[in-house]
Amino acid sequence: MNTPPRLPIVAIVLAASLTFSTTVMSQDKDTAAILQEIKSLKESYERRTAELEQKIKALESRKNAESAGSAAPASYKRNVKDNSFNPSIGLVLNGKASAFTRKTAGDMAGFAIGEEGERGNEGLSIDETELNFSTNIDDKFYGSMTAAIVREEGEDKIELEEAYVQTLPSAGLADGARLKFGRAFWTFGYLNEQHAHADDFADRPLPYRAYLNKAFNDDGIELSYVLPTDQYFEVGGGAFRGDDFPSGNSVTGLGGASIFARTGGDLGNNESWRIGAYALYSDANARATEEGAVTFNGNSYLYAADIRYTYAPTGNAKSQELILQAELFQRDENGTYNVGGGPVALDDTSVGYYAQAIYKFTPAVRAGIRFSQLDPVDTPAGLVGTDLDSNSHHPRSLSLMADWTNSEYGRIRAQINQEDLNNAGADKQLILQYIMSLGAHGAHPF
Repeated sequence: MNTPPRLPIVAIVLAASLTFSTTVMSQDKDTAAILQEIKSLKESYERRTAELEQKIKALESRKNAESAGSAAPASYKRNVKDNSFNPSIGLVLNGKASAFTRKTAGDMAGFAIGEEGERGNEGLSIDETELNFSTNIDDKFYGSMTAAIVREEGEDKIELEEAYVQTLPSAGLADGARLKFGRAFWTFGYLNEQHAHADDFADRPLPYRAYLNKAFNDDGIELSYVLPTDQYFEVGGGAFRGDDFPSGNSVTGLGGASIFARTGGDLGNNESWRIGAYALYSDANARATEEGAVTFNGNSYLYAADIRYTYAPTGNAKSQELILQAELFQRDENGTYNVGGGPVALDDTSVGYYAQAIYKFTPAVRAGIRFSQLDPVDTPAGLVGTDLDSNSHHPRSLSLMADWTNSEYGRIRAQINQEDLNNAGADKQLILQYIMSLGAHGAHPF
Protein backbone atom coordinates (compact mmCIF):
# COMPACT_ATOMS: atom_id res chain seq x y z
CA MET A 1 0.00 0.00 0.00
CA ASN A 2 1.45 3.27 -1.00
CA THR A 3 1.75 6.17 1.61
CA PRO A 4 0.22 9.45 0.32
CA PRO A 5 2.66 12.31 0.00
CA ARG A 6 2.72 14.70 3.10
CA LEU A 7 4.52 17.71 1.54
CA PRO A 8 1.46 19.50 0.16
CA ILE A 9 -0.31 19.27 3.51
CA VAL A 10 2.72 20.65 5.35
CA ALA A 11 2.99 23.44 2.82
CA ILE A 12 -0.65 24.34 3.25
CA VAL A 13 -0.29 24.41 7.04
CA LEU A 14 2.86 26.58 6.85
CA ALA A 15 1.20 28.98 4.43
CA ALA A 16 -1.86 29.30 6.67
CA SER A 17 0.34 29.85 9.73
CA LEU A 18 2.32 32.51 7.92
CA THR A 19 -0.85 34.29 6.79
CA PHE A 20 -2.33 34.20 10.31
CA SER A 21 0.89 35.53 11.83
CA THR A 22 1.02 38.33 9.32
CA THR A 23 -2.60 39.24 10.04
CA VAL A 24 -2.01 39.18 13.81
CA MET A 25 1.09 41.33 13.48
CA SER A 26 -0.83 43.81 11.35
CA GLN A 27 -3.67 43.88 13.87
CA ASP A 28 -1.19 44.35 16.72
CA LYS A 29 0.26 47.37 14.95
CA ASP A 30 -3.21 48.86 14.39
CA THR A 31 -4.15 48.20 18.02
CA ALA A 32 -0.96 49.84 19.23
CA ALA A 33 -1.66 52.87 17.07
CA ILE A 34 -5.21 53.13 18.39
CA LEU A 35 -4.02 52.75 21.97
CA GLN A 36 -1.39 55.44 21.40
CA GLU A 37 -4.02 57.77 19.96
CA ILE A 38 -6.33 57.10 22.92
CA LYS A 39 -3.46 57.80 25.27
CA SER A 40 -2.70 61.10 23.51
CA LEU A 41 -6.35 62.12 23.65
CA LYS A 42 -6.50 61.23 27.33
CA GLU A 43 -3.39 63.28 28.11
CA SER A 44 -4.75 66.24 26.10
CA TYR A 45 -8.10 65.97 27.89
CA GLU A 46 -6.45 65.82 31.31
CA ARG A 47 -4.26 68.81 30.47
CA ARG A 48 -7.18 70.91 29.27
CA THR A 49 -9.27 69.85 32.25
CA ALA A 50 -6.51 70.98 34.61
CA GLU A 51 -6.24 74.34 32.83
CA LEU A 52 -9.99 74.81 32.99
CA GLU A 53 -10.04 73.97 36.70
CA GLN A 54 -7.33 76.56 37.33
CA LYS A 55 -9.31 79.20 35.46
CA ILE A 56 -12.48 78.32 37.40
CA LYS A 57 -10.62 78.56 40.71
CA ALA A 58 -9.18 81.95 39.72
CA LEU A 59 -12.62 83.25 38.75
CA GLU A 60 -14.14 81.94 41.99
CA SER A 61 -11.40 83.57 44.05
CA ARG A 62 -11.95 86.89 42.28
CA LYS A 63 -15.75 86.63 42.69
CA ASN A 64 -15.43 85.79 46.39
CA ALA A 65 -13.07 88.72 46.93
CA GLU A 66 -15.43 91.13 45.19
CA SER A 67 -18.44 89.77 47.07
CA ALA A 68 -16.66 90.16 50.37
CA GLY A 69 -15.75 93.72 49.49
CA SER A 70 -19.29 94.76 48.53
CA ALA A 71 -21.63 92.64 50.63
CA ALA A 72 -20.31 93.12 54.14
CA PRO A 73 -20.93 96.60 55.53
CA ALA A 74 -18.04 96.16 57.92
CA SER A 75 -15.54 95.68 55.12
CA TYR A 76 -13.15 98.53 54.50
CA LYS A 77 -12.15 97.35 51.04
CA ARG A 78 -13.80 99.25 48.20
CA ASN A 79 -15.25 97.41 45.25
CA VAL A 80 -13.38 97.94 41.98
CA LYS A 81 -15.58 99.14 39.17
CA ASP A 82 -14.51 97.34 36.04
CA ASN A 83 -15.99 97.23 32.57
CA SER A 84 -12.76 96.55 30.69
CA PHE A 85 -12.28 100.23 29.88
CA ASN A 86 -15.41 100.29 27.68
CA PRO A 87 -17.80 103.10 28.61
CA SER A 88 -21.09 102.04 30.18
CA ILE A 89 -23.85 104.08 28.57
CA GLY A 90 -27.23 104.40 30.24
CA LEU A 91 -30.41 106.34 29.57
CA VAL A 92 -33.24 106.92 32.06
CA LEU A 93 -36.67 107.92 30.77
CA ASN A 94 -38.82 109.60 33.41
CA GLY A 95 -42.30 110.91 32.69
CA LYS A 96 -45.29 112.05 34.76
CA ALA A 97 -48.97 112.84 34.59
CA SER A 98 -50.00 115.16 37.44
CA ALA A 99 -53.23 116.71 38.64
CA PHE A 100 -53.46 119.37 41.40
CA THR A 101 -56.48 120.83 43.17
CA ARG A 102 -54.69 124.18 43.47
CA LYS A 103 -53.77 125.79 40.17
CA THR A 104 -50.90 127.74 41.72
CA ALA A 105 -48.55 126.12 44.20
CA GLY A 106 -48.14 129.15 46.39
CA ASP A 107 -45.17 129.95 48.59
CA MET A 108 -43.61 127.66 51.17
CA ALA A 109 -44.39 129.67 54.29
CA GLY A 110 -41.25 131.10 55.89
CA PHE A 111 -38.86 129.79 53.20
CA ALA A 112 -37.34 131.27 50.06
CA ILE A 113 -36.86 128.14 47.94
CA GLY A 114 -35.00 127.64 44.67
CA GLU A 115 -36.52 126.82 41.30
CA GLU A 116 -36.01 123.05 41.62
CA GLY A 117 -37.85 123.06 44.94
CA GLU A 118 -41.20 123.83 43.33
CA ARG A 119 -43.92 121.18 43.08
CA GLY A 120 -43.54 120.49 39.34
CA ASN A 121 -45.77 120.85 36.28
CA GLU A 122 -49.39 119.86 36.05
CA GLY A 123 -50.64 117.58 33.27
CA LEU A 124 -48.44 115.43 31.05
CA SER A 125 -44.72 116.13 31.23
CA ILE A 126 -41.30 114.68 30.75
CA ASP A 127 -39.55 115.09 34.08
CA GLU A 128 -35.83 114.43 33.64
CA THR A 129 -34.27 112.32 30.91
CA GLU A 130 -30.83 111.31 32.12
CA LEU A 131 -27.89 110.28 29.97
CA ASN A 132 -24.94 108.67 31.75
CA PHE A 133 -21.44 107.66 30.66
CA SER A 134 -19.11 105.89 33.09
CA THR A 135 -15.97 103.78 32.90
CA ASN A 136 -12.63 103.01 34.47
CA ILE A 137 -10.22 105.59 33.09
CA ASP A 138 -7.24 103.39 33.92
CA ASP A 139 -6.17 101.22 36.84
CA LYS A 140 -6.27 104.17 39.26
CA PHE A 141 -9.28 106.32 38.30
CA TYR A 142 -12.97 105.94 37.50
CA GLY A 143 -15.03 108.61 35.76
CA SER A 144 -18.73 109.32 35.33
CA MET A 145 -20.87 111.96 33.64
CA THR A 146 -24.64 112.44 33.90
CA ALA A 147 -26.55 115.00 31.88
CA ALA A 148 -30.23 115.72 32.48
CA ILE A 149 -32.46 116.88 29.63
CA VAL A 150 -35.26 118.99 31.11
CA ARG A 151 -37.97 121.29 29.84
CA GLU A 152 -38.07 124.73 31.43
CA GLU A 153 -40.17 127.69 30.35
CA GLY A 154 -41.21 125.92 27.15
CA GLU A 155 -37.63 125.05 26.09
CA ASP A 156 -35.62 121.84 26.31
CA LYS A 157 -32.35 122.37 28.16
CA ILE A 158 -29.36 120.20 29.03
CA GLU A 159 -28.13 120.42 32.61
CA LEU A 160 -24.91 118.84 33.80
CA GLU A 161 -25.77 116.98 36.99
CA GLU A 162 -22.54 115.07 37.54
CA ALA A 163 -19.08 115.03 35.96
CA TYR A 164 -16.56 113.57 38.36
CA VAL A 165 -13.48 111.40 38.76
CA GLN A 166 -12.85 109.17 41.74
CA THR A 167 -9.93 107.03 42.76
CA LEU A 168 -9.84 103.23 42.64
CA PRO A 169 -8.16 101.06 45.31
CA SER A 170 -4.94 100.88 43.26
CA ALA A 171 -4.56 104.68 43.15
CA GLY A 172 -2.08 104.59 46.04
CA LEU A 173 -4.30 105.93 48.83
CA ALA A 174 -4.69 104.10 52.11
CA ASP A 175 -6.98 101.07 52.07
CA GLY A 176 -10.54 102.29 52.45
CA ALA A 177 -9.77 105.86 51.31
CA ARG A 178 -11.38 107.45 48.26
CA LEU A 179 -10.95 110.85 46.64
CA LYS A 180 -13.74 112.21 44.45
CA PHE A 181 -13.52 115.46 42.50
CA GLY A 182 -15.56 117.34 39.90
CA ARG A 183 -19.32 117.86 40.13
CA ALA A 184 -21.35 115.25 41.98
CA PHE A 185 -24.24 114.63 44.31
CA TRP A 186 -22.13 114.89 47.44
CA THR A 187 -22.42 113.01 50.71
CA PHE A 188 -25.07 114.79 52.74
CA GLY A 189 -27.99 112.94 54.26
CA TYR A 190 -29.36 109.80 52.67
CA LEU A 191 -31.15 110.95 49.51
CA ASN A 192 -28.67 113.53 48.22
CA GLU A 193 -26.20 110.99 46.83
CA GLN A 194 -28.73 109.27 44.59
CA HIS A 195 -30.47 110.48 41.44
CA ALA A 196 -34.14 111.35 41.75
CA HIS A 197 -35.26 108.37 39.63
CA ALA A 198 -33.88 106.05 42.35
CA ASP A 199 -36.11 107.59 45.05
CA ASP A 200 -38.98 105.66 46.59
CA PHE A 201 -41.41 108.52 45.86
CA ALA A 202 -42.17 110.61 42.80
CA ASP A 203 -40.95 113.81 44.49
CA ARG A 204 -38.49 114.79 47.17
CA PRO A 205 -39.60 115.52 50.77
CA LEU A 206 -40.01 119.13 51.89
CA PRO A 207 -36.61 119.51 53.66
CA TYR A 208 -34.73 118.63 50.46
CA ARG A 209 -36.83 121.08 48.48
CA ALA A 210 -36.42 123.92 50.98
CA TYR A 211 -32.83 123.45 52.14
CA LEU A 212 -31.07 121.93 49.11
CA ASN A 213 -33.22 122.99 46.14
CA LYS A 214 -33.89 119.23 45.76
CA ALA A 215 -30.20 118.19 45.69
CA PHE A 216 -26.73 119.59 46.37
CA ASN A 217 -24.29 119.05 43.48
CA ASP A 218 -21.80 121.91 43.53
CA ASP A 219 -18.33 121.71 41.96
CA GLY A 220 -15.86 120.41 44.51
CA ILE A 221 -13.74 117.67 45.99
CA GLU A 222 -14.48 115.09 48.69
CA LEU A 223 -12.29 112.69 50.65
CA SER A 224 -13.83 109.73 52.47
CA TYR A 225 -12.35 106.90 54.50
CA VAL A 226 -13.88 103.59 55.57
CA LEU A 227 -12.19 102.60 58.81
CA PRO A 228 -10.67 99.09 59.06
CA THR A 229 -13.09 98.02 61.80
CA ASP A 230 -15.40 95.03 62.11
CA GLN A 231 -18.39 97.35 61.98
CA TYR A 232 -18.83 99.62 58.97
CA PHE A 233 -17.72 103.16 59.86
CA GLU A 234 -17.02 105.90 57.33
CA VAL A 235 -15.85 109.49 57.80
CA GLY A 236 -15.11 112.25 55.32
CA GLY A 237 -15.45 115.82 54.21
CA GLY A 238 -15.35 118.09 51.20
CA ALA A 239 -14.67 121.57 49.87
CA PHE A 240 -16.91 123.19 47.25
CA ARG A 241 -16.97 126.17 44.93
CA GLY A 242 -20.07 127.76 46.46
CA ASP A 243 -22.35 128.31 43.46
CA ASP A 244 -25.06 125.74 44.13
CA PHE A 245 -27.96 126.21 46.56
CA PRO A 246 -27.72 126.76 49.56
CA SER A 247 -24.63 128.69 48.47
CA GLY A 248 -24.81 131.18 45.65
CA ASN A 249 -22.61 133.26 43.32
CA SER A 250 -19.25 132.41 44.84
CA VAL A 251 -16.73 135.23 45.07
CA THR A 252 -13.69 133.26 46.22
CA GLY A 253 -14.39 129.95 44.46
CA LEU A 254 -14.25 128.19 47.85
CA GLY A 255 -17.62 129.01 49.33
CA GLY A 256 -18.63 125.68 50.90
CA ALA A 257 -17.35 122.85 53.07
CA SER A 258 -18.74 119.66 54.62
CA ILE A 259 -17.96 116.90 57.10
CA PHE A 260 -19.78 113.65 57.75
CA ALA A 261 -19.66 110.35 59.62
CA ARG A 262 -21.86 107.27 59.32
CA THR A 263 -21.94 103.72 60.57
CA GLY A 264 -24.09 100.62 60.21
CA GLY A 265 -24.25 96.85 60.30
CA ASP A 266 -26.41 93.74 60.38
CA LEU A 267 -28.78 92.52 63.07
CA GLY A 268 -28.87 88.79 62.46
CA ASN A 269 -29.44 87.41 59.00
CA ASN A 270 -32.40 89.50 57.88
CA GLU A 271 -32.05 92.94 59.50
CA SER A 272 -29.67 95.82 58.86
CA TRP A 273 -29.27 99.45 59.93
CA ARG A 274 -27.35 102.63 59.18
CA ILE A 275 -27.14 106.07 60.80
CA GLY A 276 -25.26 109.18 59.78
CA ALA A 277 -24.50 112.78 60.80
CA TYR A 278 -23.59 115.60 58.39
CA ALA A 279 -22.72 119.30 58.38
CA LEU A 280 -22.57 121.69 55.41
CA TYR A 281 -21.30 125.27 55.50
CA SER A 282 -22.28 127.63 52.68
CA ASP A 283 -21.26 131.20 51.89
CA ALA A 284 -24.22 132.78 50.11
CA ASN A 285 -23.79 135.84 47.92
CA ALA A 286 -27.11 136.95 46.42
CA ARG A 287 -28.59 133.44 46.61
CA ALA A 288 -31.69 133.65 44.42
CA THR A 289 -35.15 132.14 44.91
CA GLU A 290 -37.34 130.54 42.26
CA GLU A 291 -38.70 133.95 41.21
CA GLY A 292 -35.41 135.80 41.57
CA ALA A 293 -37.15 138.57 43.53
CA VAL A 294 -35.68 137.64 46.91
CA THR A 295 -31.98 137.11 47.52
CA PHE A 296 -29.96 136.18 50.60
CA ASN A 297 -26.47 137.29 51.58
CA GLY A 298 -24.71 135.69 54.52
CA ASN A 299 -23.67 132.40 56.03
CA SER A 300 -25.72 129.21 56.08
CA TYR A 301 -25.00 126.24 58.33
CA LEU A 302 -27.02 123.12 57.54
CA TYR A 303 -26.93 120.03 59.76
CA ALA A 304 -28.56 116.66 59.10
CA ALA A 305 -28.92 113.22 60.64
CA ASP A 306 -30.36 110.15 58.97
CA ILE A 307 -31.36 106.65 60.04
CA ARG A 308 -32.36 103.65 57.92
CA TYR A 309 -33.55 100.20 58.97
CA THR A 310 -34.37 97.23 56.73
CA TYR A 311 -36.05 93.94 57.58
CA ALA A 312 -36.54 90.96 55.28
CA PRO A 313 -39.22 88.66 56.81
CA THR A 314 -38.23 85.69 54.63
CA GLY A 315 -34.51 86.38 54.78
CA ASN A 316 -34.55 87.40 51.11
CA ALA A 317 -34.91 91.14 50.57
CA LYS A 318 -35.69 90.60 46.90
CA SER A 319 -38.98 88.90 47.72
CA GLN A 320 -40.21 90.83 50.78
CA GLU A 321 -38.74 93.79 52.66
CA LEU A 322 -39.66 96.53 55.10
CA ILE A 323 -37.69 99.80 54.94
CA LEU A 324 -37.96 102.50 57.60
CA GLN A 325 -36.13 105.75 56.89
CA ALA A 326 -36.00 109.24 58.40
CA GLU A 327 -33.89 112.41 58.18
CA LEU A 328 -33.74 115.47 60.43
CA PHE A 329 -32.41 118.88 59.27
CA GLN A 330 -31.51 122.07 61.08
CA ARG A 331 -30.45 125.28 59.33
CA ASP A 332 -28.79 128.25 61.04
CA GLU A 333 -28.57 131.36 58.85
CA ASN A 334 -26.97 134.69 59.61
CA GLY A 335 -27.29 137.43 57.02
CA THR A 336 -29.79 139.64 55.21
CA TYR A 337 -32.73 138.99 52.92
CA ASN A 338 -33.16 141.57 50.21
CA VAL A 339 -36.84 142.16 49.56
CA GLY A 340 -38.86 145.00 48.06
CA GLY A 341 -38.54 147.15 51.17
CA GLY A 342 -34.77 146.74 51.46
CA PRO A 343 -32.43 144.37 53.33
CA VAL A 344 -33.79 142.65 56.43
CA ALA A 345 -31.41 141.09 58.96
CA LEU A 346 -31.96 137.46 59.90
CA ASP A 347 -30.17 135.33 62.50
CA ASP A 348 -32.29 132.33 63.37
CA THR A 349 -32.79 128.57 63.14
CA SER A 350 -35.33 126.47 61.26
CA VAL A 351 -35.93 122.72 61.38
CA GLY A 352 -37.27 120.17 58.92
CA TYR A 353 -37.73 116.43 58.85
CA TYR A 354 -39.37 113.53 57.07
CA ALA A 355 -40.12 109.90 57.93
CA GLN A 356 -41.21 107.16 55.56
CA ALA A 357 -42.00 103.45 55.48
CA ILE A 358 -41.84 101.21 52.39
CA TYR A 359 -43.05 97.62 52.26
CA LYS A 360 -42.32 95.23 49.42
CA PHE A 361 -45.13 92.65 49.23
CA THR A 362 -43.68 90.75 46.26
CA PRO A 363 -40.61 91.31 44.08
CA ALA A 364 -42.78 93.51 41.84
CA VAL A 365 -45.21 95.29 44.18
CA ARG A 366 -44.43 97.91 46.85
CA ALA A 367 -46.36 100.51 48.82
CA GLY A 368 -45.23 103.34 51.06
CA ILE A 369 -46.18 106.31 53.20
CA ARG A 370 -44.19 109.48 53.93
CA PHE A 371 -44.71 112.53 56.13
CA SER A 372 -42.54 115.65 56.03
CA GLN A 373 -42.70 119.00 57.82
CA LEU A 374 -40.82 122.28 58.13
CA ASP A 375 -40.67 124.52 61.18
CA PRO A 376 -39.70 128.02 59.92
CA VAL A 377 -37.96 130.79 61.80
CA ASP A 378 -39.87 133.51 63.61
CA THR A 379 -40.62 136.12 60.97
CA PRO A 380 -38.58 139.33 61.43
CA ALA A 381 -40.59 142.54 61.43
CA GLY A 382 -39.23 143.54 58.04
CA LEU A 383 -40.50 140.33 56.41
CA VAL A 384 -44.07 140.45 57.71
CA GLY A 385 -46.44 140.52 54.75
CA THR A 386 -43.79 139.30 52.28
CA ASP A 387 -43.36 135.86 50.70
CA LEU A 388 -41.09 134.96 53.63
CA ASP A 389 -43.76 135.61 56.23
CA SER A 390 -44.52 132.25 57.82
CA ASN A 391 -47.63 133.63 59.56
CA SER A 392 -47.08 130.91 62.18
CA HIS A 393 -47.68 128.23 59.54
CA HIS A 394 -45.66 125.00 59.38
CA PRO A 395 -45.48 123.56 55.86
CA ARG A 396 -46.26 119.83 55.79
CA SER A 397 -46.90 117.09 53.30
CA LEU A 398 -48.36 113.56 53.43
CA SER A 399 -47.71 111.09 50.60
CA LEU A 400 -49.04 107.63 49.77
CA MET A 401 -47.29 105.60 47.08
CA ALA A 402 -47.69 102.26 45.27
CA ASP A 403 -45.47 101.04 42.45
CA TRP A 404 -45.05 98.04 40.18
CA THR A 405 -41.57 97.00 39.06
CA ASN A 406 -41.54 94.63 36.11
CA SER A 407 -37.74 94.41 36.24
CA GLU A 408 -34.84 96.45 37.56
CA TYR A 409 -35.11 98.47 34.35
CA GLY A 410 -38.77 99.50 34.50
CA ARG A 411 -41.09 100.89 37.18
CA ILE A 412 -44.59 102.42 37.13
CA ARG A 413 -45.78 104.39 40.17
CA ALA A 414 -48.96 106.04 41.46
CA GLN A 415 -48.77 108.59 44.26
CA ILE A 416 -51.20 110.78 46.20
CA ASN A 417 -49.98 113.91 48.03
CA GLN A 418 -51.66 116.33 50.34
CA GLU A 419 -49.48 119.41 50.69
CA ASP A 420 -50.29 122.21 53.10
CA LEU A 421 -47.52 124.72 52.44
CA ASN A 422 -49.19 127.98 53.52
CA ASN A 423 -52.40 129.43 54.85
CA ALA A 424 -54.13 129.24 51.45
CA GLY A 425 -55.32 125.67 52.06
CA ALA A 426 -54.23 122.14 51.21
CA ASP A 427 -53.22 121.09 47.71
CA LYS A 428 -54.30 117.53 46.85
CA GLN A 429 -52.15 115.97 44.16
CA LEU A 430 -52.27 112.84 42.01
CA ILE A 431 -49.04 111.79 40.28
CA LEU A 432 -48.60 108.90 37.83
CA GLN A 433 -44.99 108.20 36.94
CA TYR A 434 -42.94 105.86 34.76
CA ILE A 435 -39.20 105.25 35.08
CA MET A 436 -37.51 103.21 32.35
CA SER A 437 -33.76 102.51 32.15
CA LEU A 438 -31.98 101.66 28.92
CA GLY A 439 -28.45 100.30 28.83
CA ALA A 440 -26.13 100.20 31.83
CA HIS A 441 -27.88 100.61 35.15
CA GLY A 442 -25.67 100.92 38.23
CA ALA A 443 -26.62 99.48 41.60
CA HIS A 444 -28.15 101.82 44.15
CA PRO A 445 -26.48 102.30 47.54
CA PHE A 446 -27.83 100.81 50.76
